[in-house]
Amino acid sequence: MSQSLPSPPEQPPRAMEPEEPSSTPPTASTSATAAAAPVVPPSTAAAPQPSPSTGAAPLMSVSVDDDISLMNVITAITTATSAPHLSQYLKNFAPKEVREVVLASMLPEGQDPLTILDIQANTLGILYILSARLHVPSAPRPPPNYIQDFCSNFEPAQARFATDRVTLLALGIAQAAEQEGNLRLAVLPVQDLLLRYAPSPSHLTTIHPIFARICVASRAFTAALPVLAHPITTIDLAISDLTYNDNLVYHYAAEEYFEICACSPGAVPAAIQLEALKKLVLTSPLPKYTHPNLSRLFKNTPYFTFVNAYPHQRTQLRSIVEAEGALFSSEKTLGLINEALERAPRWSIRKLTATYLTLHLSDIGQAVGIESEGQVRALILDMVSPVHIHIYNY
Repeated sequence: MSQSLPSPPEQPPRAMEPEEPSSTPPTASTSATAAAAPVVPPSTAAAPQPSPSTGAAPLMSVSVDDDISLMNVITAITTATSAPHLSQYLKNFAPKEVREVVLASMLPEGQDPLTILDIQANTLGILYILSARLHVPSAPRPPPNYIQDFCSNFEPAQARFATDRVTLLALGIAQAAEQEGNLRLAVLPVQDLLLRYAPSPSHLTTIHPIFARICVASRAFTAALPVLAHPITTIDLAISDLTYNDNLVYHYAAEEYFEICACSPGAVPAAIQLEALKKLVLTSPLPKYTHPNLSRLFKNTPYFTFVNAYPHQRTQLRSIVEAEGALFSSEKTLGLINEALERAPRWSIRKLTATYLTLHLSDIGQAVGIESEGQVRALILDMVSPVHIHIYNY
């Protein structure tokens, strides 16, 4: 996995002209702390409105306006010609608590500001408004079809100037779906948000772990397949405020990437890595490379005892399951444990591949702990069927 250096986001759309060249180009990671002064919207009376024929009006000078209102915010959004300046204004036009309430409010006479903004031309402003309305408790919720439309059509170059708001939007969509009692409502919009926002399918973003958790919790596993089909190879902090835990949570929730989660390097092993390792050893061989401290922690668990007895010592395996059943159940691994126990004879036979053709069925049964020759014969025939043969060649 490579980590690219922070780089400037793509060119903003035509509704916003690029900044004048400077010694330090704006990036998604530096826009939040850039030294440029915040933008102040012009007064609503004098604010020129953009039109399809004339394009956006020039952005007014940058300062903090004493008149904090949603109308002034909308004016700044619709007249902005610089995405970095607009980003600074939207972050700083009011203290955080006040800012979020203003962004989540309606215009005079109850007009929804989303109805007068264009999704592509005003992506950055809409992103702030949507994320605020999904998190402020008393705010009117945006229509689900509008959220879906935004996630399918927003302009990624603008959104990358507000990486934290992209994360808030994904979390807000999931939270709103949970409040509706149907988490599956969040699957499609968050999937579209992820696929459109990431520069490539191999870029890890903060949306990845959120999307993976949504799919697992709602059992919408097939929806995750287009994302999981592309292994993560690039981490770019300029487009997502990623943490070490984001990488672990995504690969843990993705399930088939337990090994990446368990084996990811770090100064100290995380608790989620131990959980991933417990599940990994029940589905595949023990990985060769893990953090030394993680290996020591794992050896103090009943999973290590189970793996060491697997697959030949079936009596001991049953004893472990009986003694540690409550633990396996609380850690949600009892199903995997029982599945592994059921398939233990198959793996015992597989280990006899070099000699079992010359053995009588009764000898094979004795070696794997099955008394009935008929059961041994049926098991072997099942193992060499086309459906299963590729599993045992893995």
